[in-house]
Amino acid sequence: MSPENEWSIQEIARLAGTTKRTLRHYHAVGLVPPSRIGDNGYRYYDADALVRLQRVLLLRQLGLAIPEIGKILAGQRDDIAALGAHLGWLAHEQQRLGRQMASIERTITKLEQGVKPMAEKMFDGFDHTEYKDEVEQLWGPESYRESDAWYRSLSDDQQDDFLIAAAELGADWAAAATRKVAADSAEAQALAQRHYAWLDSIPGTPRAPDGHPTKEYFIWMGAKYVADDRLAQNYGGLDGAAFVHEAMTVYADRNL
Repeated sequence: MSPENEWSIQEIARLAGTTKRTLRHYHAVGLVPPSRIGDNGYRYYDADALVRLQRVLLLRQLGLAIPEIGKILAGQRDDIAALGAHLGWLAHEQQRLGRQMASIERTITKLEQGVKPMAEKMFDGFDHTEYKDEVEQLWGPESYRESDAWYRSLSDDQQDDFLIAAAELGADWAAAATRKVAADSAEAQALAQRHYAWLDSIPGTPRAPDGHPTKEYFIWMGAKYVADDRLAQNYGGLDGAAFVHEAMTVYADRNL
């Protein structure tokens, strides 16, 4: 019999919704070692082991590979702080899923009414006219006119594709921010490069002599995500937007 504050591998597999094979693998690679191994060879887990297992399962939900999880756990000794970060990510996911459910419900209603859903009703967080005055003041009227004409010329499907790409990029930024990825890391800089390419695809963005968006414009866009609460929500809130701005600034300083 195991002590009252310990659980067998079979009990843990059932409670965690995983398998004994997975738990044995986590032990073999050093992710979740059991608190002890009995004389009968059975693995037993105490409360500390369960906290570690919970963190591993949450990181797996984020899509991280086992070697990456090992590095994160090795660098995070404070379980309370780490679980707090996980909780923040789950709260963000809860909000995101709520918005998706509401969006799908609206789409179903439109389809039942025989009306084709429009992109602006299916995706929130983007209004290409909102910063008209500021864009014209900083970058010139022609810059706004060209961008506005391009967006209005898109078909409904093309607008959907554009907004979906923006939403996916925002979700990836938010997930990286929740995991406390460093702004100058390879992962964050890959996201910044994606963001730069996304902005580069929009006609009317201020261009450098090489034909691509200017460094000043790219950094300005990052600053707007921090300054505007509505835009910040696309990146998981103010902390996420600040991370995006920092990573975009690093990218600009290195590459533009």
